[in-house]
Amino acid sequence: MPSIAIQATDGTGGFAAHVVEPKTTPAGVVVLIQEIFGVNQAMRDIAAWVADLGFIAVAPDLFWRIEPGIDITDKSDAEWKRAFELFQTFDQAKGIEDLKATVAACRTLPGANGKVATMGYCLGGRLAFMMATQSDADANISYYGVGLDGLLGDLPKVTKPLIMHIADKDAFFPPEGRAAVVTATRGHTHAVSHVYPNADHAFARVNGIHWDGRSAAIANGRSAEVLAATLGLAGE
Repeated sequence: MPSIAIQATDGTGGFAAHVVEPKTTPAGVVVLIQEIFGVNQAMRDIAAWVADLGFIAVAPDLFWRIEPGIDITDKSDAEWKRAFELFQTFDQAKGIEDLKATVAACRTLPGANGKVATMGYCLGGRLAFMMATQSDADANISYYGVGLDGLLGDLPKVTKPLIMHIADKDAFFPPEGRAAVVTATRGHTHAVSHVYPNADHAFARVNGIHWDGRSAAIANGRSAEVLAATLGLAGE
């Protein structure tokens, strides 16, 4: 099952999602929310890692309304330009609708145990926060989400685990914004923020230009613990 088709809830069509299955099922599902580069090799590598953890990984193509199958990297100026164009064109509200449709589909996916979490990066990190306040996902994990301080008014709506991984040197998230998130989540029942010293934006992007092995390992370990606690062990 390398890919599945998911129907949009607004009747405009459907979109593809890359799928990687674990060795053992039934298993919980992790919906991976892409960066501004589409479902590229970095996201496929993350999907493989999630499956290795014992979960079904599903990475929907959220740019399908603009152009299906976007797959670019962070390695050239032309790709960065295209990525920012996609970010500016992308309708985040429609993206949340598509993610909700993905979560619903994943609850009844063959081999799934009915539990679903989201885990997003960059733009996806922002959308993961929004899913925590607007969806019934069982957990939501945000890696270096952009503009999270502007979403803090909805923090009281978070009733399931929300984990935020924040880069201390994030060029796309000003220090005052990062500080606001840390302050707002301090003592929160369900939301927690972790700050990674000397790490830049996209420190966990596999083979990315800002890869930070130590920060990525610590963040990924925390994510794995949350996923295991909320989604259960494979075979259960």
